[in-house]
Amino acid sequence: MANAEHSPRGSATADSRIGAARAALWLFAVVLAVRQTAAVLTQPPGKRLIDLGTWIGDNGVLHVPGSLYESGRFTGTPFAGLVLKPIARSAEQSLGVVWTCGTLLLVVLLGLVVARALPIPVSRRSTLLAAPVAISLLMLSLPVRNSFHLGQTSIIPVLLVLLGCLAVRGERPAGLLIGVGAALQPTVLLFAPLLWFTGRRQAAVTSMGTFGALTALAWAAMPGDSWTFWVHHVAGAGLGDNPDSLANQSLHGALLRFGLEGPLEIAVYVLLAAAVVFFGLRRAVRCAQDGQLLLAVAVTGCVAVAVSPTAWQHQLLWVLLAVVGRVGRRAADRMLWPVLVVLAITLPGNMLLPDMTVFHPVRDNTLLIAALAAACAVPYLPLSSPYFRRPVPTDYAAPAPARWARVPLLPFWRRVLTRPNLLLELLVIRVGYSVYSHIRAAATGSVAAAQEHGRQIHAIEGVLGIDMEHWANQAVVRTEWVEALFNFHYTSFHFLVPLSILGVLYVRRPADYRWARSSLAFATLLALLGFWLYPLAPPRLMPGMGFVDTVHGPQDFANPDYGAMTAVTNQYAAMPSLHFGWSLWCGLIVLMLAPKLWMKLLGLLHPLLTVCAIVVTANHWVLDAFGGALVVGAGFGLTYLLAGPRQLLLPAKAVPAARREADPQGAAVPAGRA
Repeated sequence: MANAEHSPRGSATADSRIGAARAALWLFAVVLAVRQTAAVLTQPPGKRLIDLGTWIGDNGVLHVPGSLYESGRFTGTPFAGLVLKPIARSAEQSLGVVWTCGTLLLVVLLGLVVARALPIPVSRRSTLLAAPVAISLLMLSLPVRNSFHLGQTSIIPVLLVLLGCLAVRGERPAGLLIGVGAALQPTVLLFAPLLWFTGRRQAAVTSMGTFGALTALAWAAMPGDSWTFWVHHVAGAGLGDNPDSLANQSLHGALLRFGLEGPLEIAVYVLLAAAVVFFGLRRAVRCAQDGQLLLAVAVTGCVAVAVSPTAWQHQLLWVLLAVVGRVGRRAADRMLWPVLVVLAITLPGNMLLPDMTVFHPVRDNTLLIAALAAACAVPYLPLSSPYFRRPVPTDYAAPAPARWARVPLLPFWRRVLTRPNLLLELLVIRVGYSVYSHIRAAATGSVAAAQEHGRQIHAIEGVLGIDMEHWANQAVVRTEWVEALFNFHYTSFHFLVPLSILGVLYVRRPADYRWARSSLAFATLLALLGFWLYPLAPPRLMPGMGFVDTVHGPQDFANPDYGAMTAVTNQYAAMPSLHFGWSLWCGLIVLMLAPKLWMKLLGLLHPLLTVCAIVVTANHWVLDAFGGALVVGAGFGLTYLLAGPRQLLLPAKAVPAARREADPQGAAVPAGRA
């Protein structure tokens, strides 16, 4: 088999797989680009390219005589205003089509430059697949999405720096490009020290000279605006939106949000900025000297983000470029840093962390924290490290034989005996639940359709003789302590019990944790299809049937979109019942894995109480519980088909000594038979 891998036939097979993967990735990148462009151009003129309206709107810079900064909406340098006027005029004439297509071309060029600048050594496969992956990540990132939607030009300085540092040959052309970028965005000047300390001193001098010449040109052409920007507003620090808004992801903005003001805030900001510049640039120089120039550029850009007085979201593309740094000696930890960066730069902070006061300082400053970590804290591996290309491999457990020969359908989906990275796991669970909540909230049908489906369910239950919801609801309402008990169970255990079980499995049985987590995820995804395809009004939202909403209180049926819950969840996502589905999942996991009989019986008590709670509180029909059981069973089934049985064959070295004595041949021993 080893010889076959190196044969011409095996090489041709590998090349064909790489070609197919590259074609699929390019197709994905093209779809994202078309979607992004269409999303902008299909918007009405007043809702697209909002920041471009600063120029071409009725009260835009092109139509209002006087200062660039008179309207308070333009925040760029005077040189940026000088060169953008003719570009904005063309955008006005083409209704933003040329502007949007030009932004698309800039993003593609940016992705190509990044792909070609990956550190050496990289595998041939990585080189071939890097360009579409880079373009796709750029398209998904918040800075690029904002640039498309708002009509921003902040991609241009980033591209100029990357071209100057990574693409063009010669010191002077490189310095010229970076100097132009600095004239458009002053914090780009931080790349001059990087050039100087990495031996490119002529480029550093040229960049400073170009910046000075272009700034002087703008000062000569627009002295009043130059005075306003450089002196009155201290390099533009006071322009634009309130500097303490969440959009300003810089140290200055964070300190203002923490309540510091006046001279104290300025002093703290200057000290922190000086420390970040010192440690960040020192790290960037080391990365460049190590041969990781792209990472050095990304680190310097992250320093610029942190120390800039205002770093609006569309200026934070440098954070995404830090994904190229390799972190972690073990293969199991290698994806932690890339996933953290990609999630931080593509999703809003409220999707990454719960809406709890204790998390607000982190949630509100996610991108700043990512930039600071990339600049000063993350332990990047040097190229000389033996773990850079060959991390400590992961030991995979062999699955026990399945009942069908083709199971598992995805042989690469293998489980390991060690615990997954806790931070990565928590983040993925949180993001997964956020996505689930957004989709569930979006899967809303009409109220009339949901109520019609409610009548259908009630009629089917009547035929089956299981329409017990009304009398059960009325019986509980007449007994106050029983009503309080079921209300408490309904509102308290839905998240607590599944998370507790996952926590115990993570600590005590990590291999089973992966299997259990996957089955729960599949069940939840299938439930989303039910919410989308069959919106269903629960009994409490069926007018004229006499149900009492014991949890939420009396409701106004003349206004179906009522109550606090409407703002956070879909009121008509009743089929299937995940309240019962998740509780059934908990009961089955405990039944299969708990070592004691009393534990198994206690685990089965939870779904029994839950099905009673969802019915007597009028939050679900009985058939909703059957739907919940169906998606849970399908979740377990999909996990079995794709990844194989829960039971694993442990390698001999992972088996305790007592069990090895029982099997003196040292063969693999089945695990997971608890």
